[in-house]
Amino acid sequence: MKSTLLRLGVFHHRIGVVPVVHALLTIRQTRRTIVPLSSRYYQQKRFAPRSGMTLSSSILRSSSSSSSNCHDTTTAAPAAAAGLAHRLDGLDQPTVWQEFSPLATQYNSINLGQGFPDWDPPNFVVEAMKRSIDPTFGRNANQYARSYAHMPLATVLAQEYTHRWQQSKLPSHLLPLDPTTQIATATGVTNVLYCALQGLINPGDQVVLLEPYFDIYSSQVQMAGGECVYCPLRPDTSAVGASDVFTLDLDELESKLSTQTRVLILNTPHNPTGKMFNHEELQGIANLVSKYPQLVVISDEVYEHIVFDTVNEPHLSIATINNGQIWHQTLTMSSAGKTFSCTGWKVGWAVGPSHLVKAVTSVQQWCNFSPTTPTQDAIAQALQTAREEPYQGYPTYYDWLASDYRHKRQLLVDALLVAGMKPIVPNGGFFIMADTQHVDFPYDDIANTQLSTAMPGYATGKKMPRDWALSRWLTQTVGVTAIPPSAFYSLDTVDLAANTLRFAFCKGESTLQQAKQRFETYFT
Repeated sequence: MKSTLLRLGVFHHRIGVVPVVHALLTIRQTRRTIVPLSSRYYQQKRFAPRSGMTLSSSILRSSSSSSSNCHDTTTAAPAAAAGLAHRLDGLDQPTVWQEFSPLATQYNSINLGQGFPDWDPPNFVVEAMKRSIDPTFGRNANQYARSYAHMPLATVLAQEYTHRWQQSKLPSHLLPLDPTTQIATATGVTNVLYCALQGLINPGDQVVLLEPYFDIYSSQVQMAGGECVYCPLRPDTSAVGASDVFTLDLDELESKLSTQTRVLILNTPHNPTGKMFNHEELQGIANLVSKYPQLVVISDEVYEHIVFDTVNEPHLSIATINNGQIWHQTLTMSSAGKTFSCTGWKVGWAVGPSHLVKAVTSVQQWCNFSPTTPTQDAIAQALQTAREEPYQGYPTYYDWLASDYRHKRQLLVDALLVAGMKPIVPNGGFFIMADTQHVDFPYDDIANTQLSTAMPGYATGKKMPRDWALSRWLTQTVGVTAIPPSAFYSLDTVDLAANTLRFAFCKGESTLQQAKQRFETYFT
């Protein structure tokens, strides 16, 4: 205690010793409560952290969430009670990520849930960062960047999208793109989307989300004061491949649009399904959007370079469809994290007409002011190298990237088949949705004895969704973790996720092979 107080001596003259001692005693007492509970998990056959232990539902419920060491034993207070703004109601509660990542760690489970690579960026990207921060290279990237975007990155992005969209037949009068007004950067695509929604949405405006959707979308709509309207991708069980299994009913989408609709968020290649929206679907969306001049499409295209069949299922940007029919109504987003395996660098961007890009920059100048300069500068260099130079025996880095992920995709497909699951094979992104209807597991036992405050319907007392229970069971018993897709649906359509799980293959070959070995050990 004494040595700890000395380390905290900086506080003595500000708040006195007594409050510090009181805080330390509180922390110590809290630890006495949390540590024993953090290892009290429902006992299963394998990968349980402590042998010979069982856990009653009453103990599980007293710990709020049996999956996380981050929460104390009391139920988290609602946002309003905690003094938070009403727009955060429900958003201060545990998330699917806070449940399953700690659960995987606790059970020494192979985490194929969260979508980040378990390797470092390519050497040419790392070297670019070194040049950016080393003054001897004269890149001047250690101070604030221009608020709109670091000009070297904006210039490269303008050139890249101009070239790409010329090939997509975007009319010449819309090109070339102006790097000073038609490109904005932010701290990852999450921040791009936040700024865009804050800049576009007024209280009560509606935002259409295609389900399943990345959970950040609905939370950011809520924070902007908007109202989510959901349009599910309907499963076609007779189809093969993610792009055909998950179908968009254009009539259903049309029924969701009105004069109150301000934004439609599109994601292609799609997370979590891996669906590639084809020309016919994008054309249909564009035709509907063009009927509503107030409507803006925000197109999230972060997986644009992870595409496996560029001939039959190429990546298409809706901004270019029908000769740029809704160009003036489309803001395109992407980022460097997925492409260069540097998700921690958080470099994202928006591309589009200046009046929509301004929605991002008008918010950012009063929020972050500017994203980190060295990372922007490094990505500017990396983008040029990736497009122009051969890599690892391939014409470009992008060719190598697609080939590498194609191989990893097959490794995961093989592993899921061993477990009795049916992979819904994607042609884009690095996730696979698996059909799990033939996996037999003690659903009712888990749903009745384990509690998850992060699961859909917890606040209304609904039973744990099947996919949620299955993901917990796989983690605790088999030692492989997936993400339950019910986290990506609204309550009205959550049953569409019941027989599916999302697995990530942005992992090393050895990791994917270990997952297969664990499936083989348990299921065969």
